[in-house]
Amino acid sequence: MSDGKNQKNHGSKNHDKDGHDHKEAPARVAAVASEPDSAGSVQPENMKRKDYERELRVLHGELVAMQEWVKASGAKICIVFEGRDTAGKGGTIKAITERVSPRVFRVVALPAPNEREKSQMFIQRYMSHFPAAGEVAIFDRSWYNRAGIERVMGFCTEAEVQRFLEGVALVERTMVESGIILLKYWLEVSQEEQTRRLESRINDPRKIWKLSDMDLKSYSRWWDYEKARDEMFRASDTSWAPWYIAHTDDKKRGRLNIITHLLSQIPYEPLAHAEIVLPKRQKKPNEDAPRQPMPQMREIPTPFG
Repeated sequence: MSDGKNQKNHGSKNHDKDGHDHKEAPARVAAVASEPDSAGSVQPENMKRKDYERELRVLHGELVAMQEWVKASGAKICIVFEGRDTAGKGGTIKAITERVSPRVFRVVALPAPNEREKSQMFIQRYMSHFPAAGEVAIFDRSWYNRAGIERVMGFCTEAEVQRFLEGVALVERTMVESGIILLKYWLEVSQEEQTRRLESRINDPRKIWKLSDMDLKSYSRWWDYEKARDEMFRASDTSWAPWYIAHTDDKKRGRLNIITHLLSQIPYEPLAHAEIVLPKRQKKPNEDAPRQPMPQMREIPTPFG
């Protein structure tokens, strides 16, 4: 990827069997939905930061172009991020939102439900966060908590899980038919890499807040999560709202793959911008005119110069 022009050529549009326009994903995005290398094969080295930042800079430009199209067209985009603990959901969302407007890209990360919310229809508390025209809503975990952590950790009954799995596809079809572009990503991390990342949080004061008692309990239930994930996929991977799997043992490559794929799924085109010229500044006021005295202001210390 050498420049923004080349990056914009994600591929030509095609139509799925429901008639929705999509761009063909470029070859470089194949890793988003591919299986990891088989056992014994040589794994590529983690991407160097310099290379990552160069690629991300171009993608940030494309995300801004997408943002301007969303505002101008009134598009409604909903992006769901799910996955195992430490899979990199937060870092991916940060990479997506770093250079765009928080007034257009809204991140939704809901806390545990309160007593009133527990009495509601399960998806009800999420619906108020669905995007309106000109918005991109990004869910850092979502209504799929019911099929994942709530099920595995025993926070709901099996009957409640089955009701969710039976109804979620219909809810998402209604979302899509209302004009929402719905993208669902599952971030997959290996057991070995998850262990490494959790251990790195234990003695790092910058990351310790990420390590909760729930994370430790969840860590011990790898295969319960595996079974719950597979059943969730069977119930909710549909033609109108498919799941996309991203392997994120290399976080940098995973983020770039996800953002590139995301851009390929949105039918945006860069908008023409008028030439921008800074206006002249006003003239300095007459120094002879009386001025109110300034109060004594407090300046911060400058230990770094």
